[in-house]
Amino acid sequence: MAGLDKDTPIPTEIKVQQKSKLMDVSFDNGRHFSFPFEFLRVCSPSAEVRGHGPGQETLQIGKRDVDITRVEPVGSYAIKPVFSDGHDSGIYSWDYLYLLGENQQALWDDYLARLEAAGASRDPAMTPVTPAHGGGCGSAGGGGCGHKH
Repeated sequence: MAGLDKDTPIPTEIKVQQKSKLMDVSFDNGRHFSFPFEFLRVCSPSAEVRGHGPGQETLQIGKRDVDITRVEPVGSYAIKPVFSDGHDSGIYSWDYLYLLGENQQALWDDYLARLEAAGASRDPAMTPVTPAHGGGCGSAGGGGCGHKH
């Protein structure tokens, strides 16, 4: 999780849209991003997804139908979404959310390429019993999903 600095845009509104499975985030600089729940889940900044160092990432598979059941505030700098698959350890700081928004298409494209390379699927019914390792959302070479290694 990156730290906040004086230039970090701050959310003015966060809306969870259950029907469309989108989290809409508006920032104080006028930018607005819509994040699919699946995207937020596979790009979780948690150690469960990211690992504790380069090469320890876990490719998230079968997350197409994931929901966000609630969003908890974390101080005045972040949120913690609780996902329907039980994942609740990712703390999304304002700067991390903003970075995800600015890089959303590239991160998503990279994630889809990693799924394909692993022979894995976004669909829960098509996931293997043991998750594949070695590729979170944009993990190769460091910096995936906005993380700096």
